[in-house]
Amino acid sequence: MKATIERATLLRCLSHVQSVVERRNTIPILSNVLIDASDGGTLKVMATDLDLQVVENISAASVESPGAITVSAHLLFDIARKLPEGSQVSLETADNRMAVKAGRSRFSLPTLPRDDFPVIVEGDLPTSFEVPAKTLAEMIDRTRFAISTEETRYYLNGIFLHVTDDDEPVLKAAATDGHRLARFTIARPEGAEGMPDVIVPRKAVAELRKLLEESLDGNVQIDLSASKIRFTLGGEGGVVLTSKLIDGTFPDYSRVIPTGNDKLLKLDPKSFYEGVDRVATIATEKTRAVKMGLDADKVTLSVTSPDNGTAAEELAADYSADSFEIGFNANYLKDILSQIDSDTVELHLADAGAPTLIRQSDKSAALYVLMPMRV
Repeated sequence: MKATIERATLLRCLSHVQSVVERRNTIPILSNVLIDASDGGTLKVMATDLDLQVVENISAASVESPGAITVSAHLLFDIARKLPEGSQVSLETADNRMAVKAGRSRFSLPTLPRDDFPVIVEGDLPTSFEVPAKTLAEMIDRTRFAISTEETRYYLNGIFLHVTDDDEPVLKAAATDGHRLARFTIARPEGAEGMPDVIVPRKAVAELRKLLEESLDGNVQIDLSASKIRFTLGGEGGVVLTSKLIDGTFPDYSRVIPTGNDKLLKLDPKSFYEGVDRVATIATEKTRAVKMGLDADKVTLSVTSPDNGTAAEELAADYSADSFEIGFNANYLKDILSQIDSDTVELHLADAGAPTLIRQSDKSAALYVLMPMRV
């Protein structure tokens, strides 16, 4: 194989695929990226960790002899990063080595044959629809902070996508770790009807979000079956991310979304966030709880720590129900508040032991549920 490619093109492509590759691998070829040069002057670059695969097609300046080889992903990425800007990079393989040349730099890297490179077999992906990249990015941003990191409850280690017919057909994304729940709803895209319920793993979500950053003005083609999902960004010659899905059953989270919470608290999310952040300064790992005292048109935030003393702050709010106190994990509360982009946030409360519903308004696509803490 012999091909020449612009450094900027190569670097951008490698930055997309190399982050899929795990730093430590028991199987040597999984540390490598597959580079396949074809007659038509395109390079296909591919990386995988056996659960997740990213493929990107890029156009080369020239392909003198087609062929395919695998070479260390992180090594090639680091080299491309350090090569002079604007340079042409020549990739040539011979005798189990790849020669990388640019300007006056010469590298010779060990390679492994392409035939050993594992490819995720997608099989049939019967459900197929398109979502604007911006919408998909927001869907991820508004929910992924609530994904569980507990390996024992592996079925919570991702974002749950499913379609339902509420008042109208919708597609919902949900994530929960048992303490908080985040849900984002959009109108059901054409082609998504009858789609199986799927759980997209955390790593796939993170890689997809990175890729979306560069193509926010386009659409994303989503194809899926009950076991695999494929995201195609940037149309023909774009980036294709394929991932296995989590094989498990996501709990029926709709049961924990409170419907009868009759105490409504409205306040400014920014000052609420900053207030929680300030009083939580003295909270220790054990007492991450912030106590909220609710009275007519005000909220008193307080933290008591046996080691660090106490802190309190009063916030103006719109509240007219009975006075009571409730405690929340400060970090969880801040995570949710940082998702609210408006001037007001609504907290629908019941009592000190019941889950609280948090949202921008009843029209907003995002909805959050937070379990209280004993304080």
